[in-house]
Amino acid sequence: MTYVAPNRRNVGMVFQKYALFPHMSVKDNVAFPLRMRKIDRAQITRRVGEALAMVQLDAYGSRMPTQLSGGQQQRVALARALVFEPPVLLMDEPLSALDKKLREQLQIEIKTLQQRLGVTVIYVTHDQEEALSMSDRIAVMSEGQIAQIGSPASLYSQPASPFVADFIGKMNFLPVEYVGSEKVGHQIRVTEASVLNVTRSVNGHPLEVCPGLSLQAAIRPENISLAARGLGGPNALAGTVNTSIYLGTHQILLVDIEGRTGPPLRIQAPTSRDLSTFSRGDAVDIQFDADAIHLFSGKGGRR
Repeated sequence: MTYVAPNRRNVGMVFQKYALFPHMSVKDNVAFPLRMRKIDRAQITRRVGEALAMVQLDAYGSRMPTQLSGGQQQRVALARALVFEPPVLLMDEPLSALDKKLREQLQIEIKTLQQRLGVTVIYVTHDQEEALSMSDRIAVMSEGQIAQIGSPASLYSQPASPFVADFIGKMNFLPVEYVGSEKVGHQIRVTEASVLNVTRSVNGHPLEVCPGLSLQAAIRPENISLAARGLGGPNALAGTVNTSIYLGTHQILLVDIEGRTGPPLRIQAPTSRDLSTFSRGDAVDIQFDADAIHLFSGKGGRR
């Protein structure tokens, strides 16, 4: 489409800042693409009505954009982009200007609408949760290149690089030393006195590694748990609770690893799991799920 005139591309576009015509009513904004295509008046009236009903704004056709809320204006922009039935719809961070609750509501509505209409949507966002919740496939971009492309589940659980691991969701990174391999996986040294077992292959692929090699271990906050000092399992490190943060549906604990400097580990658990017994200064065992530790060569994350 690069060398095709914009008015001949037949591609729908929803902009970040709505881009509604302020001097036109809601129905005239939605009708604009059809008038430019010289559709007859009766068909325009019918299709505009269907498009507004589709976004639940059929009673707002006579209003001006300034009389609508931000969420309603974005629905008008969506109706205008869909009314001429484009095969491809481009959405450039369309929900970034909205508050969190409204953004989550419209994410569901857009996804439901896309599935019902069967239109291909290319959706640009910097919100990782939005990308995970709305997409069938995600392309993570880094410096103009695709770092990884795949389903939300594959990007989250099998990141191909430290950048993707850090960009999609929350991730803890630990510089470690490769100790060696066993029948069930690998061993890595985190501190002078602590070795962890890892059952994943390095970086998701078999790489040439040797004892003493510096690697990055990465693990999601929800794959770490705590126990009182001395009560942890075999795959555990000694630590001290630094901070406890209550967030309603879940709780965040920041824990310092004994014997090493650096940022504390972030641990996330549902509030139904009783972590309230741990408070600042408590000595704990940090328990790691060996299946959930990723190993990468080089430096981890975007830091």
